[in-house]
Amino acid sequence: MPQSLSLVLVHLVFSTKNRAPMIRPEIEPNLHAFLGGIVRDCGCTAIACGGTEDHIHMLCSLSRTIAIASLVEGLKTRSSKWVKTQGRAYDQFHWQNGYGVFSIGKSQEEALKRYIARQKEHHQKASFQDEFRAILRKYGVTFDEQYIWD
Repeated sequence: MPQSLSLVLVHLVFSTKNRAPMIRPEIEPNLHAFLGGIVRDCGCTAIACGGTEDHIHMLCSLSRTIAIASLVEGLKTRSSKWVKTQGRAYDQFHWQNGYGVFSIGKSQEEALKRYIARQKEHHQKASFQDEFRAILRKYGVTFDEQYIWD
């Protein structure tokens, strides 16, 4: 085959350090747009971005030339620096060390976009920790509770 083609969709989840409520309404839309720009700069496509004051969900189509870890490093490093420029209230902004990334099929794309869009509504009933545990179980990821939070 003379051409390399791919469609790899991933659901990416990461939170603020200690789940601090640092993603305030005044920066949230611009943060989501900034994250989308970083994804684009990495040669990938941001399909959806949402979350609450303490975490982000993204649906991305990965470029065939980037490692997931490189994409996440770019997202977290560049966006953390940007958030810190948004005022004194954000001087201590940090993302958690880890992240969750899960592959999805094309047939799951619309449902995940709706899920990401409804994050604020969803989190009136469930904490980020409960949600993340449920996601890990859904995708069949084995985890040790003492190592998933910082």
